[in-house]
Amino acid sequence: MRMNQMIQYLKQMSGKVNTSMYASIQDQSNPHHISMLRQMQKEIKMKNTLEVPLNELRVVVFDLETTGFFPNKGDAMLSIGAVKVTGETIEEDTFYSLVQSNTAPSEEVTVLTGIKEEDLYSAPPLSEVLAQFYEFMKGHTLVAHHAKHEQSFMQHATWSLMRSNFDHRIVDTSFLIRIVDPEQKGFQLEDCCTSSGIEVRDRHHALGDAKMTAELWCYYVKKVQELGFRNLREVYERVARLG
Repeated sequence: MRMNQMIQYLKQMSGKVNTSMYASIQDQSNPHHISMLRQMQKEIKMKNTLEVPLNELRVVVFDLETTGFFPNKGDAMLSIGAVKVTGETIEEDTFYSLVQSNTAPSEEVTVLTGIKEEDLYSAPPLSEVLAQFYEFMKGHTLVAHHAKHEQSFMQHATWSLMRSNFDHRIVDTSFLIRIVDPEQKGFQLEDCCTSSGIEVRDRHHALGDAKMTAELWCYYVKKVQELGFRNLREVYERVARLG
């Protein structure tokens, strides 16, 4: 039975088989992508970036658009956007890709992200997108806003495709915000940007959100340095004390 026929057969047998299962079947059908991912996973080890001065730290700020919040319950990635930053300088090097899906995003997700069912048919499979993203980040420290969301989807995808852990450090922008503005309660991206004088644009587009998060990161990297913080180790130590 050919791979597409197998997928159709599974769909006919059970309407409850979730999207992640179909995606896994499709991705596993391309051993080249899986082999590339495994090799990159071995090569991209967590460097000791904790001691690197913040004004020299090279990071990849990224954002995911997804169908929901729970990858273990079948929610899937729709797109990945990323931008490179060195110290307080946003570089021109960016990454963006949609991710192939066998089911349509909900109407609510389409309204929020602008991603339509037909946009996903011709998109590359998850394994190919992750291989490209790994190549883009090259072992840089990763940064995200509300990083637990990105962490959970990257962990799930890496385990589903390679049966290995996603071991890369992801620094949450909220760490810096909590140090500079300890009284701040809300951490929605648009609210943080507005309070920092950053224009809110292309919201809920993975690359648009990644660019805004990069501006937010640079803004607060400058602020924490003005407070005397020199590197990520000192940032983590202060956040741990804040509880």
